[in-house]
Amino acid sequence: MLFTPQSDMGRPLRLGTRGSPLALAQARMTAQALIAAHGWSADAIEIVTVQTSGDRIQDRALADIGGKALWTKELDRALVAGETDLSVHSMKDVETVRHDIFHIAAMLPRADPRDKLIGAASFDTLPPNPIVGTSSPRRGAQVKRLRPDATITLFRGNVATRLAKLAAGEVHATLLAAAGLDRLDQGDVGTIIPVDTMLPAPSQGAVGIEILSGNAPVIDAVAAINHRDTFDAVMLERAVLRGLGGTCHSPIAALALIDRDHVTIRAEIISPDGQETVSEKLRLARGDLDAGEALGRALLDRASLALRALFEA
Repeated sequence: MLFTPQSDMGRPLRLGTRGSPLALAQARMTAQALIAAHGWSADAIEIVTVQTSGDRIQDRALADIGGKALWTKELDRALVAGETDLSVHSMKDVETVRHDIFHIAAMLPRADPRDKLIGAASFDTLPPNPIVGTSSPRRGAQVKRLRPDATITLFRGNVATRLAKLAAGEVHATLLAAAGLDRLDQGDVGTIIPVDTMLPAPSQGAVGIEILSGNAPVIDAVAAINHRDTFDAVMLERAVLRGLGGTCHSPIAALALIDRDHVTIRAEIISPDGQETVSEKLRLARGDLDAGEALGRALLDRASLALRALFEA
C-alpha cells in the first residue's frame, strides 16, 4: 500500500524549515512536489517554521559563532524530538559531516548555481577602491582576486535585508545566489557572473530533504521526488569538501556537471586576499565519491603553507 500521512501517521507530514522568505519558498516547493508525486491532498503536509541561530544572529560572521550548524541545529533538534518528520535545507548550508542519525534522502532539481553581482553591471564598472558586502569567505576571496583594491565588509541577513543595505548606500555592491533570487521571483535583479569568473559554492542552488535514518516510510515517500542528477552532483561536491576538511573559514568553490554516467567537476581553493588560487578539473564516473575526496586532498597538497593552514585551523 502507498504511504499516506493521514492514514499511516494519523496526522499531516510535518516539514521543518527556517522562517526566511527563501526558506519558506523552498519548503512550499518541497510540499508541492510531494503532493504532486503521490496524489496527496493539500492538507497532507504541514509546514513547521523553526527559528535558527543563524537567523537570530546577524552581526557576526558564521565562522565566528559556530559555522553552518547555526542553520541546522534547531531543525535537527526538532527532528530528533519528533516535532517534525523531515527538514528542508539549502544544501550549501548543511555541514559537510553529519551525524549518522540523519539521512539526506532527496534533492529537488537544482536551480541556477551561479552568483549574481548586485549594484554594478560588472566588476570592471565598480569605482576605485569599492566596498563590497558579503559574509561568504569564498565570495570575498574571489572578489579580491578580481578587484584587489576592493574592501570586503560583513553583509548578513536575508535577501531583502541585503538589498535594503545596498540601496541605503552601505556598500557599492553585493553578491547573491541566482537561485535564491529566482525562487523569490526577483530574477531580474543583478547580473549573472559566469562560472569561469566566479565558481560557485559547493551545493549552491540545491534544496535537500533530510530525515531520521530509521524513518523508512518517510524516506521511501521522499525518494519519489529525488532528482538524481542534482543528488549525485551535490554529493560529489560535498565529497570534495570532506577531502579538504573545509569549514566556514575556508574559501572553497566547486561545481559538478552530470553527463550520463560521468561527471565533470571543477573545484578551487582561494586565499582570502585573492592572490593564490589552486584549481582542478576532472571527469569522473558518476557516484565516485572517493575520487571527490581525493580531489580535495590533492588541492591541499598543491597549496602554499599559508593557504593550507586555513583548512587545518
